[in-house]
Amino acid sequence: MSIGNLASDFRGHYNYYRSDTLKILITPRGFANNGLKEIKRMEDLGLSVDYNDTGLPYSAETFLMKGKEADAIIVGVDIIDKAFIDECPKLKVICKFGVGTDNIDVNYAQSKGVFVGRTVGSNSLAVAEHVMSFMYATSKNLYFTIKEVKEHNWKKPTGTELAGKKLGIIGFGEIGKQLSLQAVGIGMDVMVNDVFEISQKTLDEYHVIKATHDDIFKKADYISLHLPLLDSTRNLVSKTELNQMKPNSVLINAARGGIVDEAALYIALKEKKIHAACFDVFSSEPPKSDEPLLDLDNFFLTAHTASRTIESDIRTCQISSRIVLEHLNLDKRRGYLNDEA
Repeated sequence: MSIGNLASDFRGHYNYYRSDTLKILITPRGFANNGLKEIKRMEDLGLSVDYNDTGLPYSAETFLMKGKEADAIIVGVDIIDKAFIDECPKLKVICKFGVGTDNIDVNYAQSKGVFVGRTVGSNSLAVAEHVMSFMYATSKNLYFTIKEVKEHNWKKPTGTELAGKKLGIIGFGEIGKQLSLQAVGIGMDVMVNDVFEISQKTLDEYHVIKATHDDIFKKADYISLHLPLLDSTRNLVSKTELNQMKPNSVLINAARGGIVDEAALYIALKEKKIHAACFDVFSSEPPKSDEPLLDLDNFFLTAHTASRTIESDIRTCQISSRIVLEHLNLDKRRGYLNDEA
């Protein structure tokens, strides 16, 4: 081992056992693959960084054990509720490795003086591309055709073109905007709806039209959901909305499980009231082995991978690290934030 490595190793052990050393816990597995540069940067600042390099999610017990010593946590899907926060007296900062904070009791954390951040925009392109891939797959019958050919059945189903079709986007944030750019780029007509007011300037910039909730469900050929899971959005898409949709329409959910009433969706798909549903999320992940939706040939589910690209992981590692360090006031103490991450 070189003198330099010995010195680095000594600094790491020394910093860990110093009582005033800030400790950062990182649970998302993306850091082990694409965030080592950010980890080294934090360690070079004298921080103790505990990151998940196991390739597996932490158990709730392991997460709590590690969290008790943390000044800051970068978290993926692990649950940070009131009980967890009460067990973590040193905690100052939580940053979600993504945007959805339904696994974090944000209000309680803030009431305890804990800052909660999100990496807004870091995975917008990845999720939008995933939604586009769903639309291409269903319009071109890709899943069925590939499956049939592998089973030595040379069938030629007739598909449809996306150009000229209507896409309804419910939730016009960063992902919705990125999706609209891609959809408009291939000639789709895009309708948008959000609980927040969308200015005419924004509508013109993205070449979309504002529509009511009901109009989107009645008129769109493809409907894509981009909403957080809140009390107000739970089962937002219910039997009422599904009955409004056209028989050839496709429902896409790459936002959060629970936004769609899955029992009502099963009936709508089984009775062919809508053409298909493509989800990247589910109310219980992974779904139970006897989940009836999984038996339908017009229901498609990916394993919450829409945001999982190398590029988005790198961006999310950079942004989450910067948020944590800024809110630990290391910009003032260390003066390092003039450098690019």
